[in-house]
Amino acid sequence: MIRFNQFSLARGTKPLFDNTTFTLNPGEKAGLVGANGAGKSTLFAVLLGELHADGGDFSIPPTWRIAHVAQETPAVDKTALAYTLDGDAALRDIEARIAAASAAHDGAAEAEAHAAFADADGYTAPARAEALLLGLGFTLDQTREPVTSFSGGWRMRLNLAQALMCRSDLLLLDEPTNHLDLDAIVWLEDWLNRYAGTLIVISHDREFLDSVCNVTLHLENQQIKRYGGNYSQFEVLRAQQIALQQSAYEKQQRTVAHLQSYINRFKAQATKARQAQSRVKALEKMELIAPAHVASPFTFEFRTPDSAPNPMMVMEDVRCGYRAEDGSEIPIVERVMLSIQNGQRIGLLGANGQGKSTLIKTLAGTLEALSGHVREGKGLRIGYFAQHQLETLRPDDTPLQHLARLAPDTREQELRDFLGSFNFSGDMATAKIAPFSGGEKARLALALIIWQKPNLLLLDEPTNHLDLETRHALTMALAQFEGTLILVSHDRHLLRATTDQFMLVAKHRLQEFDGDLDDYRDWLLQHAAEQRAALKANASGAGDAASGGANAMNGADGNVNRKEQRRLEAETRQKLAHLKKPLQSRITKIEKEMDALNAEKATLDAFVADPTSYEPEQKSKLTEAIRRQADVNARLDTLEAEWLETHEELEQIG
Repeated sequence: MIRFNQFSLARGTKPLFDNTTFTLNPGEKAGLVGANGAGKSTLFAVLLGELHADGGDFSIPPTWRIAHVAQETPAVDKTALAYTLDGDAALRDIEARIAAASAAHDGAAEAEAHAAFADADGYTAPARAEALLLGLGFTLDQTREPVTSFSGGWRMRLNLAQALMCRSDLLLLDEPTNHLDLDAIVWLEDWLNRYAGTLIVISHDREFLDSVCNVTLHLENQQIKRYGGNYSQFEVLRAQQIALQQSAYEKQQRTVAHLQSYINRFKAQATKARQAQSRVKALEKMELIAPAHVASPFTFEFRTPDSAPNPMMVMEDVRCGYRAEDGSEIPIVERVMLSIQNGQRIGLLGANGQGKSTLIKTLAGTLEALSGHVREGKGLRIGYFAQHQLETLRPDDTPLQHLARLAPDTREQELRDFLGSFNFSGDMATAKIAPFSGGEKARLALALIIWQKPNLLLLDEPTNHLDLETRHALTMALAQFEGTLILVSHDRHLLRATTDQFMLVAKHRLQEFDGDLDDYRDWLLQHAAEQRAALKANASGAGDAASGGANAMNGADGNVNRKEQRRLEAETRQKLAHLKKPLQSRITKIEKEMDALNAEKATLDAFVADPTSYEPEQKSKLTEAIRRQADVNARLDTLEAEWLETHEELEQIG
């Protein structure tokens, strides 16, 4: 169990945590959320032992192995596969023992090390590492390439693969989806759902948090508050708490009313297509969680376009790609037949490298088609947010200078008012953008696009640098956008809430995808399962061959001794398993009851904190709630003590 008790910590003069208390049980998967600068990364540093408390205490089982993703990748000559295998430090230690025993011609030590290697699933390790790399988007050939050959984003994937390879009790992930496409994110979710250890993840991808986490830790006002449930459940609980404040409640009602008009519009237009229905559901969900965002830093809207050509754009037999320096063509997506109609809202799906960005660039006109015809509608005005849009901004210019270049004849006050709506007010509007955060630069890039009143929005990964609150604001704005939208994003919540149909870029072709995001996820998981099965079959054959080779090396006597040793080890493991089983069952039962009581406690706490619960007609309910609250707290204390005792017994057997 991870336990923080009256924990306090400051960085410099800034207090980050002040007498905060919470616990995390083994096997729980927690999403760590909070505003930028609230202390999420600092909490990771505490867990890794890099920072220590100024007050209170923090404890974690001393035997736990912690895995986290390294921020730097050393420039080593080893292959991607070997680098990933380094994540299993225990296995590397056994390999070193085998090599040392072999060099010393110590047959007994070598046989013992080989037995440990087999018990540690050493023979299947290369296949397991290969499966990790394939799941994260590497090709089979790339797994044999040196680490130095990969770019920054791919090196971060290598670091993630290495962390997943570690046989850890606690896994810490900081924005793991930032460098992944949707295919790799779906694979990672599936892997984490099968992970047996404790997980703490920092992420701005709400659907990823919903899929993976069963606990949410919220950092706010120097406190860490634990909520049972995933991010969406946390939003609802927090919304209920915030709605108790009258001023927040009034703002919530305005937000709900504003949203409802758009929900009604989409309901009136929605067909029976699953995509349209899922969009309505997503918008209805926004109404439910609106109070959780009453304190959002800002909201914004897209300006109404001046015209609406139909069709917006037509592509006939277009080949999208690049021209090499020698003049040769490098086609990426071929035979594109596409007619973009006014009001369409298309989400583009497909793995990295299949050509989504190339297609978007061709639509935007920043990349000339290799062949075919591209026709634009009269009055077409494109708003294009590129995957590397922030690089187009001038670091030595101010937000005001960026906007003034687009509108040289507009009064400065009007430009300042517009920038203020994006939180670039006062001195910030006239400050150089070089020191701005990635999120602030992304906000400015969006503001510059919105100023131009586009009727066709082409957005390629617009949320890469945005926090959860700003993503929410963008989702709200896009849901109300009057024009046409084509979106590439690994943020499935954004895709669900703002698009009506999906198209797939795969095998150098663009085609309709007949299904929704859940169908796409199922298809990806099925494909990944088939890959795992094939790798497992190959690894099984390799393991048998390697095991046979090791036995032959030790001679006939070694073979007999090895079999006897394995038999004794198997008997020992069986006895231990027999002793452990009732304790593990008891722990599972205790944890199940604790989860149920924690959920009930959250409901009771919310009721007791509600001012309306103290009205005369609620007196009997309030009395019963307070009595039950005391019973629940007492039972939780008892269960926690039982849980600790049982775990101590289990550790003694081990």
